[in-house]
Amino acid sequence: QVQLEESGGGLVQPGGSLRLSCTISFSTFGDYSMGWFRQAPGKEREFVAGIRWKIGLTYYADSVEGRFTIAREDGKNVVTLQMSSLNPEDTAVYYCAARSGVITSTWTTYDYWGQGTQVTVSS
Repeated sequence: QVQLEESGGGLVQPGGSLRLSCTISFSTFGDYSMGWFRQAPGKEREFVAGIRWKIGLTYYADSVEGRFTIAREDGKNVVTLQMSSLNPEDTAVYYCAARSGVITSTWTTYDYWGQGTQVTVSS
């Protein structure tokens, strides 16, 4: 069983930065990938970034490449998403997700989800 809990969302001005964290609790999971997704009102859930935990391989959506950074904190079982140069289009509920095996950008392939954290970019 895997449990995920996000934190760090909030209100930020355009051009600002925010750091999200996802704490991972699991009994046995093996080789897995963590993903960050987001969903804005009236829109589909979309992939933001992913990391293959064991080897540290990362993958980003084009819309956030160069602005967001996903990272792991091994000793703490935490995955973070550092977001910079935020704009109003980044406003969404951000979700942390986990799956066994390779990173994918399809949200339906992830087995475990956190409850989500709201990120609002507004002046």
